[in-house]
Amino acid sequence: MISPNTCWLTVCMCHKKTLLANLKGKGQIKHKTSMDPSTGDGSEPVCKKAKLEIDDLAVVSAVSDPTSNITPNVSDYAQVTSQADENVEATDHIETTTEADVSPSHKPLTEVEAGITEYLNPNTGFRAIIKQRYSDFNVNEIDQAGNVVRLTDMSVPAEEKPKEDPIPKVKDIDAKIINEENRSKLEALIKSEDKSGRVNIPAPDAKDLRTQIHLVVKQSYPQLETKTEEINGQKMIQAFWRKGKTRDSRRDEWPASKRSCRFVKFVLYKENKDTMDAIGLIAKLLKIKENVFQYAGTKDRRARTSQEITANRVHPEKLVILNKLLRNMGVGNFTYVEEPLKLGQLLGNRFTIVLRNVEASKEVIEEALVSLKSSGFINYFGMQRFGTTSVPTHKIGSALLHGDWKKAVDLILMPRTEFPNKMKFQKIWQETGDAKKTLQEVPRYCSLERNLLQGLERKQQPITALERISRNTRMLYVHSYQALVWNHMISRRLVKLGHKPVIGDLVLSKNNSSEACSPVVVTAENLKDYSIEDVVLPLPGHSVVYPGNEVHEWYREMLKEDGLDIDNMKRPQKDYSLPGAYRHIVIVPVDVSWSHHQYDDYTLSLTLSDWDRLKEQRLPEPVEKGKFQAVVLEMTLPPSCYATMALREVLKLDTSAAHQASLNIT
Repeated sequence: MISPNTCWLTVCMCHKKTLLANLKGKGQIKHKTSMDPSTGDGSEPVCKKAKLEIDDLAVVSAVSDPTSNITPNVSDYAQVTSQADENVEATDHIETTTEADVSPSHKPLTEVEAGITEYLNPNTGFRAIIKQRYSDFNVNEIDQAGNVVRLTDMSVPAEEKPKEDPIPKVKDIDAKIINEENRSKLEALIKSEDKSGRVNIPAPDAKDLRTQIHLVVKQSYPQLETKTEEINGQKMIQAFWRKGKTRDSRRDEWPASKRSCRFVKFVLYKENKDTMDAIGLIAKLLKIKENVFQYAGTKDRRARTSQEITANRVHPEKLVILNKLLRNMGVGNFTYVEEPLKLGQLLGNRFTIVLRNVEASKEVIEEALVSLKSSGFINYFGMQRFGTTSVPTHKIGSALLHGDWKKAVDLILMPRTEFPNKMKFQKIWQETGDAKKTLQEVPRYCSLERNLLQGLERKQQPITALERISRNTRMLYVHSYQALVWNHMISRRLVKLGHKPVIGDLVLSKNNSSEACSPVVVTAENLKDYSIEDVVLPLPGHSVVYPGNEVHEWYREMLKEDGLDIDNMKRPQKDYSLPGAYRHIVIVPVDVSWSHHQYDDYTLSLTLSDWDRLKEQRLPEPVEKGKFQAVVLEMTLPPSCYATMALREVLKLDTSAAHQASLNIT
């Protein structure tokens, strides 16, 4: 399952089964111990070609070479983490959100409102709790080579550690240019921890001699800068520490054997944090921009997850220090690569999920899980896609697609009772519309709202101020609207036309192995060649074709009800001019397995995370006759497929946070 903070990359691909073909071919998924450079280009296909909707939200903005000092900002850590943790659960405990926590006029989206109404299989469901603890939900990315990404090593390879800048020997410097006394002062400055020190060298009258001194200091002591100053009436050449690291000094610390590799790839392990929040915290501590980091897709917040990240010219020695600072996060498995990760450069995700407080016989459980393994589930976009607050993300997306920039701003800043720590500034904005006054109450960690309000404070138009929000987040909003339409269309398609292909459906050809395969329209002649697993539906956009049956008109009707024209999906603003994509309506997971467990204490973990394995922790001893029953389910899904929707198919239960909270027990 992919977290709500995701968007789409529209790429040309053939049938979904190719995504996991090498996983099945291997027989056993390899565990990730080393990482190879990614090779995909993430380019967009030609119009009207099949674009398979996949997971993304890699950093797609231009990759910059950081120019600031990237020593971790330890002094900022306590404040950053303590503030940020107000938005997430500090410990692993039962989720307590209930319907009573939100106002009657603004409630989180329900499954029915999100178009999630149907089931694929007729098996009997059973009662169970999903994510009673975030440690019950474990996600490991699968890279393009079919390796399960795991955090297994948190050290920096010895041969890759940066070498300290050598201090030149006295004999290496021409005594005619800088005498021994001044050389000793320069060496003392280099060895000193006091970065505010200065060395003043009397400046010769001849300009060429002064130039030589500047050059010798620069070449011999790259850590220092020089300038000519008049001090007490005498002209002096003053040497002092550089502010931050220059491009040259960063190159000096980069391993000579890795000069062709601009990027470090590493595994990010996180608990109970969104991917973008985790990256934001890392960037804050290292005092660099977030777009230095790239990833193939975001992972769930309320989970324990491992995924690959690339960083532009950030040495592992800097990153590994974070392991001493970060709570519930870790980095490791460092390697140097030539290219950054791009959105969609993954084969899928490996899930290990604990279903707690299961109330069913083993026969009922087995029947449901066997059905999932053999027949799959409806590939709905899960509730996470639409956010968990009283302002669903698709409403903001709809405002953006309509070009109603002020409405989009107001929705983003609308009070949400789910986050009481934000209510004060949100109410100020709602009541006054005064950006300056609102900014005074915005916590530092609310970077999205702060960036938006700073633009408004500078008298920027709403459309310009919105651009201060990361492109990834803005794409989340509009793609959420696409997802809502898709969910409603697939439910109506299954109700009206059944669970088999029909004439006019769109399928992705099994036989076309090229990356630029067009969707095939099902006809009377080829109907027998396809199953429901081959059928795709488009996400609305200007570069997709629609089914050649009544489904096309259903799209037109729904968009018209929302004030949108299916034939006019291009926008003057490129970011909101959506090409669309194709998504399979049914997914069959691979490498599915499960086990039954008994337990008494819900606070004890029933699965091991990468972090647990690094610390050589063990699971508690099995309980033969416990008070409660649990099922541990493992499966692999393609990108952008929601594990909660697979669980919904098994349990026949509402997967919304409010409903799951009502099932919790203590």
